[in-house]
Amino acid sequence: MNTTPAFSELGSIVSVRGGIVDIRFETRVPPIYSLLRAGKDEKIVIEVLSQLDAHGVRGIALTPTQGLARGMSVRNTGGPLMAPVGSATLSRMFDVFGNAIDRGPVPENVQWRTVHRASPSLARLSTKAEIFETGIKVIDVLMPLERGGKAGLLGGAGVGKTILLTEMIHNVAGQHEGVSIFCGIGERCREGEELYRDMVAAGVLENMVMVFGQMNEPPGARFRVGHAALTMAEYFRDDEHRDVLLLVDNIFRFIQAGMEVSGLMGQMPSRLGYQPTMSTELAQLEERIANTDTGAITSIQAVYVPADDFTDPAAVHTFSHLSASIVLSRKRASEGLYPAIDPLQSSSKMATPSVIGHRHYQIAQEIRRTLAQYAELKDIIAMLGLEQLSPEDRNVVARARRLERFLTQPFFTTEQFTGIKGKLVSLKDALDGCERILRDEFHDLPERALYMIGTVDEVKKRTIRQVSGKAQAEESATHES
Repeated sequence: MNTTPAFSELGSIVSVRGGIVDIRFETRVPPIYSLLRAGKDEKIVIEVLSQLDAHGVRGIALTPTQGLARGMSVRNTGGPLMAPVGSATLSRMFDVFGNAIDRGPVPENVQWRTVHRASPSLARLSTKAEIFETGIKVIDVLMPLERGGKAGLLGGAGVGKTILLTEMIHNVAGQHEGVSIFCGIGERCREGEELYRDMVAAGVLENMVMVFGQMNEPPGARFRVGHAALTMAEYFRDDEHRDVLLLVDNIFRFIQAGMEVSGLMGQMPSRLGYQPTMSTELAQLEERIANTDTGAITSIQAVYVPADDFTDPAAVHTFSHLSASIVLSRKRASEGLYPAIDPLQSSSKMATPSVIGHRHYQIAQEIRRTLAQYAELKDIIAMLGLEQLSPEDRNVVARARRLERFLTQPFFTTEQFTGIKGKLVSLKDALDGCERILRDEFHDLPERALYMIGTVDEVKKRTIRQVSGKAQAEESATHES
């Protein structure tokens, strides 16, 4: 353990059931959340979750329990799980115990703080409403994020949550002067390794901390890794007065780890097998992410939605904490419209005239209205064809299809797969482009001219290139004949 306890109390193991360990102490039972160590070289770590009687406690193992046996001695460390904080953690990768896992040296000059911290009091919270730009057109125009708020990327498996999250890191870390903290909860180790390489290549690692509790780790470790990352984020906000971007992939895995811990502890499950304390556990984590008088923690969280069912209790409880919901659609992904964000299902509480301004609000509402009309007309088009629509409806369809294509964007993180250079688009350019499309400025151009571009001015360049290319081809054909 990184802190030396003032005392050492020994207990003995009564029973081991998977990750649950019952321990008996003869003198004094340790408090809830105390960390206990057992096994060879004290490598097995147990966190106390309940006191059974005057001498017995029940804990969840944060490490695999191979090698534990009844009668083995257990040492009470005298404190809770601790996380390293300080500038020395920047550009490093840690596990839930604060051990560096990037093959680098052990970080020096770090402080150790408990991961069980209270959320900031109401008196400390800031009431300022500010926009947080991401450089992604569809998000900045239709569902603007809040500085110090929580945004969720919601979707089933394979619709692009992690890609969108890594793109935001790339865009924001370059222009964002604060600190980025990436927290991987129960995701694949491959993703962590790829992210590390991407951040090194992008040159943004020096202002970033990564904390991982991967899917092969016990539920206790996955359940606590979010708290460890938040403790690090709170240090930069409260002590160094810096803005923090906290990226969580995936918040559903936190709920899932809590469900496993709850089941192992013998608690009666509630609806669909979730733990009865789910809303409390999620709130204890989410309420620590806040905008205070010293700085802001802005959080972007990937939220896996089981079987694309948005009525699932995990999705419903997560929704209640978010200031912006970015819903990813499998249908749009199948149509090749990336990022596959559904603009009609997604929403943001920042999308009001008093926050984003009258012009931005009007453009966003008109885009939503146009896309909603197109969605209603799709059934008629499927049955009768486009020709049967009135001229006015045909214009709406053309406008909506051009908007859909303009709101696609090539990503920096997918350059190696698509061969298209990534684009960062300012809010002003994105709004100008949408406004010009709504005014039918590009009605004489094919829809594909607006697909996978950055600013709308690229349409003219692309059209000029296509026209000149066609002219050259015709000229060479004439010469050959």
